[in-house]
Amino acid sequence: MSNDNGVSRRQFMKTSALAAGGLLLACHLPLGRRDAAAATAEAFTPNAFLHIGTDERVTVIVNKSEMGQGVYTSLPMLVAEELCCDWKRVTFRPSPVAPEYNHTQFGPIMVTGGSTSVRSEWSRLSLAGAAAREMLIAAAAQEWRVEPAACRAEKGFVLGPGGRKLSFGTLAPKAASLPVPKEPKLKPGAKTLLGKPLKRLDSPAKIKGTAVFGIDVRAPGMLTALIARPPVFGGTVKGFDAAKAKAVPGVLDVVAVDAGVAVVADGFWPALKGREALAISWDEGDGARVSTDAMREEYARLAATPGAVARKDGDAPAELAKAARRFEAEYEVPYLAHATMEPLNCFVDLQSDSCLIRTGSQFQTGDRNAAARVAGLKPEQVTLETTFLGGGFGRRACPASDFVIEAVQVAKTVGKPVMVIRTREDDMRAGFYRPLWRDRVAACLDGRGYPLAWHHCIVGQSIMIGTPFEAMIRNGIDDTSVEGAADTPYAIPNLQVELHSPRNPVPVLWWRSVGHSHTAFVVESFLDELAHAAGKDPYQYRRALLAKHPRHLKVLETAARKAGWGKPLPKGRGRGIAVHESFGSFIAQVAEVSLSGDGRIRVHRVVCAVDCGRIVNPDTIEAQMESGITFGLSAALHGAITLRNGRVEQGNFDDYPLVRMAEMPTVEVHIVLSGEDPGGIGEPGVPPIAPAVANALFAASGIRVRSLPLTPETVKRAGGRAA
Repeated sequence: MSNDNGVSRRQFMKTSALAAGGLLLACHLPLGRRDAAAATAEAFTPNAFLHIGTDERVTVIVNKSEMGQGVYTSLPMLVAEELCCDWKRVTFRPSPVAPEYNHTQFGPIMVTGGSTSVRSEWSRLSLAGAAAREMLIAAAAQEWRVEPAACRAEKGFVLGPGGRKLSFGTLAPKAASLPVPKEPKLKPGAKTLLGKPLKRLDSPAKIKGTAVFGIDVRAPGMLTALIARPPVFGGTVKGFDAAKAKAVPGVLDVVAVDAGVAVVADGFWPALKGREALAISWDEGDGARVSTDAMREEYARLAATPGAVARKDGDAPAELAKAARRFEAEYEVPYLAHATMEPLNCFVDLQSDSCLIRTGSQFQTGDRNAAARVAGLKPEQVTLETTFLGGGFGRRACPASDFVIEAVQVAKTVGKPVMVIRTREDDMRAGFYRPLWRDRVAACLDGRGYPLAWHHCIVGQSIMIGTPFEAMIRNGIDDTSVEGAADTPYAIPNLQVELHSPRNPVPVLWWRSVGHSHTAFVVESFLDELAHAAGKDPYQYRRALLAKHPRHLKVLETAARKAGWGKPLPKGRGRGIAVHESFGSFIAQVAEVSLSGDGRIRVHRVVCAVDCGRIVNPDTIEAQMESGITFGLSAALHGAITLRNGRVEQGNFDDYPLVRMAEMPTVEVHIVLSGEDPGGIGEPGVPPIAPAVANALFAASGIRVRSLPLTPETVKRAGGRAA
């Protein structure tokens, strides 16, 4: 009753015979495969829904949030492949919050994150499609009084002996009355949909402007609220005078909430003007003394001291102590904002016995439960409807559920449906951030020029501390802080990775690719330094150290070959290479850059090779790699959140710029075919781009920059040309 992947433990259960005239199917998987990330997860209660209407429409109810990564197409493809339906009849619907939709790997929660949407749903959605196919075939066989083995499904029909043919919609009512197969079989043979570049099902709505994002939600009697927030983290309201705010036409109320003071109006504009008119005084507390300059000094001091050991192979300190020559470097990356294109927002309609929430959430279970707690209701009395997300990058998967809680508090106070919305500046200055990191690395080389010892000390805030996930920290190690460094695949006989997790008032959160976003920059940059110190080609140097890792090698070799590694470049240009594994996928990137006279870096071309295992939709993979490169390039060239006197100094895209169209390089994506288990694609495209660009800068100019972003100022500090 069991096999390697645990799928034979599944038990399918039909939850509704006929819903809106058709077959509605849910599959339950009491136990399933776990991976390392889910080692602490509780028992699994995942599920998937499929509805086949008598109108032939096939609806897949998707339990993942659509924030640009294409899950409203990729997950229906998994079902449709096994169902053998007509893809033109397939549509989708976001799922409600319910145990049946919990994550298969992260425990009893409904959440979208960790680049797991396809990885976590591949088996159960495929099996859901297979189960429905078998039921439809059984229904047709009974109708024709033949054996099911004599029938087959194809493009929305069941075909039988003698040319008989019935559509899925016709068979749906009868199929709904049949028992659900306990162990459905996946269809043999070649795939008809998977691996094909299908157009996205959500594109028409987005093109026509009918797609509803959280910011588009409207409801009868809905009010709009903006919150005046403390200027520093940890600040509180000392007092306020609402008279001038209430004098603004359209302002209806001014109320205190935990996050600050909410100005409630009949629209966004009066709420904004009312907030500007509000007289308010703050107790800034210790938060006013926070500055990134002071943090940098403290982090540099910590980096020179022993930390909690995350990995220890051999004895790196001893080898370094007796080395005739050692190489040392310190790297630094700044706080980063998520900067979603759609600012945070949340609609709440709170009644005495119910609460309706409409928002773009990545963490539905946590947000629903937090709303229930604040509203004084039971979780089952709270309905959370997930809208399209105008970017997430981890910000809308916040354990604190901050933007939902504050919206419920405002709705509870004013007693009317309300949308609490943030301005861009609210998001930028009162958010959660990718931590500031300081890394100190030392190495020595063997007689052939390869690393004999590598000692890496990492300093940065833990994103787990202070959250329900803090229990996952073991022996002082938050795995998300050291991922990409403690698990480096490079063949280094003496390797030690240590961690310091200092605490300060700045809220931190997972940011697209989490710890990999900084460790890839450090590891791939320092390895590049060692290659040059050894007088070896950086690409060949990596190949030698990855000899036992074929998937790393394959993407590395593909990217190098497609980029023309070793071939002449125009004068002033250089190539840099980086390879990194994250979220089950393997990515190599080659960047081609030049440095202008004013110290600005121009990225001309990026060649990316990706091995993400079995493929659902190659168009989506290519788009996600392009998206990850763009996102990572914005951080590499521009991104930095800094604090002075406790205040975030950036507020909008004028001082926190993203890569614009004119800056975008030519991007080429090459998918390496693989029969391995599916890997993630939402985040792995981000980590390699910063080191690839930094390494290319060195190749082009001889300037080694060890801090991000790669601005003219940092280039100047690294010894380059003046800004």
